Amino acid sequence: MPINQLYILIRKAEVLRQTGLGKSTFYTHIQKGLMVKAVSLGDRSSSYPLHEINAINAARIAGHSEAEIKSLVIELMNRRKELI
Repeated sequence: MPINQLYILIRKAEVLRQTGLGKSTFYTHIQKGLMVKAVSLGDRSSSYPLHEINAINAARIAGHSEAEIKSLVIELMNRRKELI
């Protein structure tokens, strides 16, 4: 993503709302590699990049397999290192 991209961070409650997942399923998806891990905002606060959640939702809507979504999640997590 270009450096001039607007990066929006959303909290877990909003991720759950946007994905339609329950808390238990959400954490299971993180453990299975089907959902990105949170970004730390401090000692007791975290959030998720909106563009990553949108990409995962789009893959699900497009009917991608779990293996394809896992690959997408790995790619998204790796891209975080290239932002700055």
